[in-house]
Amino acid sequence: MREDYSDMEMMAIACARRITNQDVVFCGTGLPLLAAMTAKMTHAPHCVVFFETGALDPQLEELPLSVADSRVMQGASHLGGLADAFAFMQNRFTGPRVVGILSGAQIDAYGNLNSTVIGDYERPTVRLPGSGGACDVASFVGHTFVFMRHERRRFVERLDYVTSPGWLDGGDSRQRRGLPRGGPEAVFTTLGVMRFDPQTRRMYLSTYYENSSPEEVQDNTGFEIEVKDAKVEKPPTDDELNVLRTKVDPLHLILQ
Repeated sequence: MREDYSDMEMMAIACARRITNQDVVFCGTGLPLLAAMTAKMTHAPHCVVFFETGALDPQLEELPLSVADSRVMQGASHLGGLADAFAFMQNRFTGPRVVGILSGAQIDAYGNLNSTVIGDYERPTVRLPGSGGACDVASFVGHTFVFMRHERRRFVERLDYVTSPGWLDGGDSRQRRGLPRGGPEAVFTTLGVMRFDPQTRRMYLSTYYENSSPEEVQDNTGFEIEVKDAKVEKPPTDDELNVLRTKVDPLHLILQ
C-alpha cells in the first residue's frame, strides 16, 4: 500500500471506473456502495443504484451503513420491498442492464463463489453467512462484479461449496445449465483487476496496481492465471480520491 491511498480506496475506484451511465447497480453496503456512489458522483451521474430492501434510485447524499438504513430511501424514485427489488433485478427488460456487486470467502478460476462453508459442508471448519440474495444476483443479472482480498486461500482451484454460479465449468457451461445471461465480468482485488476470457471463461489478470506486480498476483493465486498481457491500472486521480474521501465517506465509516 502506498502512503497516499489505501488498497480499499484503489479497489473502490477501480470498480467505480467500470460503472457507466447506462448501468443499474444492485449493491449492498461497504465497498460495493463506495464504488457505486463514487461512479455516480464522478463520471456516471445517470447510473441508477438500488437495494434489496426496495429503494430504487435514492439521492444517497449520506453513506448508508446497511441496506435497511433509512438513508437508502432519501429521495428514492420508488420505495418497495424485497420482492420488488428481486423482480426488478430479474425483469427481462431491466435485468440485462443490472450490475450486481458481490463478494465471497472463495473464488475459483471461473468466477464461482463460495460464501457458505470452509471445509466439509456437514462438519465445516468455518460456517459462513450463506447466499442471502447472492445466488439470485449471480444467476439472473446482466453483469456481475466481485470484490475479493487477494490471497491463495481465497483464490482456489476448487471451491469447498458453490454458493453463487460464475462461469461454472467454463465455455458455454453456464448457458447449458439454464442461465442464458449474466456471468462475472471483473474481480477487483487488493492486487489488481481480473477479467474472464470470452471463449474459455477462465480468469486472467487484466490490470495490476502500481504497488503490485504480475508475479505477486500469481504467487497469491491458488491456480494458474494468465498474466502476460496485464497492464498497470492507472492510480487514483486527485479528483477520484477527493470525491471518495470528502463526499462519499467523509466520516470514514467504511474507509476508516
